[in-house]
Amino acid sequence: MIAVTFALPAESTDFVRLIEKPALNSREGIESIRGRIHGQSVAVMHTGVGERSCCAHIEPFLRRQQFKYLISAGFAGAVEKELQVGHLLIAENFSSPELLQSPQLDLGGEGLVLGKLVTVPEIVDSISERNRLAAKSGAAAVDMETEFIAAACAERGLPMLSLRAISDTRSEPFPAPPAVLFDLPKQRTDFARLAFYLLIHPAAFGRLNAFRQQIAVARRSLTATLDKILRSSLI
Repeated sequence: MIAVTFALPAESTDFVRLIEKPALNSREGIESIRGRIHGQSVAVMHTGVGERSCCAHIEPFLRRQQFKYLISAGFAGAVEKELQVGHLLIAENFSSPELLQSPQLDLGGEGLVLGKLVTVPEIVDSISERNRLAAKSGAAAVDMETEFIAAACAERGLPMLSLRAISDTRSEPFPAPPAVLFDLPKQRTDFARLAFYLLIHPAAFGRLNAFRQQIAVARRSLTATLDKILRSSLI
């Protein structure tokens, strides 16, 4: 069985639709969706956003079953200016060499980039902070979970591939402050807070609609690449 993790259902919905006869599995309070794609057995699990939620989910998920390998999938924010919404980043610093070297992995695919991913403790919104991160880390993009998933996989000797679709860039940023878009402690959007922000900033409606389109583009790109990978096993 192949494990595929996402932070949130907003990232995984298109991919889950590809699963034949999906079944919800729950053990130790951790839910996963299981089934088959192109003859491959898969288990999809949502880690939540950030270190605390991710570690609380990934440990029991990996403890209860052995997997062939794990694909850490989801969205990331670009800090490298060449990356655009919908581009796919394979994080060479978090991916296992045996998966990166698999002949089934087409690193020459259109929109597919091999580069460095850095995991950060909070959503990075400002251009200046993204520039600082790019200069300091040499990273192409940022996320909030991959470092912890990679550490859990390394403890178990489980090969991992990190695949992230770019959902936002310096030229296509968030439509509202990160705390308005997503409440990290509650692990969800506070819609009352968002509605109040939109009431005070009506111009943000257009930016929010544009952001929804960016998310849809990123999700489609991510799903298409995952579908391609699962057509033949990397190992």
